[in-house]
Amino acid sequence: MAAAQTMKFEEAAAMLAASCGKDIDDNCRGVNLDATRLKECLGRNQDVVSAKCRTDYPQALGAIQQRITARTSLVRLCNWELNRFCREVRHDPVKGLQCLLESTKKATPNCNKAISAAGYH
Repeated sequence: MAAAQTMKFEEAAAMLAASCGKDIDDNCRGVNLDATRLKECLGRNQDVVSAKCRTDYPQALGAIQQRITARTSLVRLCNWELNRFCREVRHDPVKGLQCLLESTKKATPNCNKAISAAGYH
């Protein structure tokens, strides 16, 4: 699962589309691109899903879920930086993130790790 740690959203989505696009269309048409629901649907249909999809979807969906989790915890792990450097824009998601990314040279190591884990470095 080490590859999932470094796989970008775009890479994971491309892998999922290439390996499972037809399987998703055929078996999971009504499922939005929610990693949990898609994983459940592909798992439920394993007997008719292609071998390539069965091999690749756990890694691709795992990488997507990992990035989502990292982005969710980013505010908590970078709270000090947001309060110190980005107080005036911290409640605006776009401006707050932009300010945070511009402050990485002054950020704590834990915050910089969180930024990398979220895929912003």
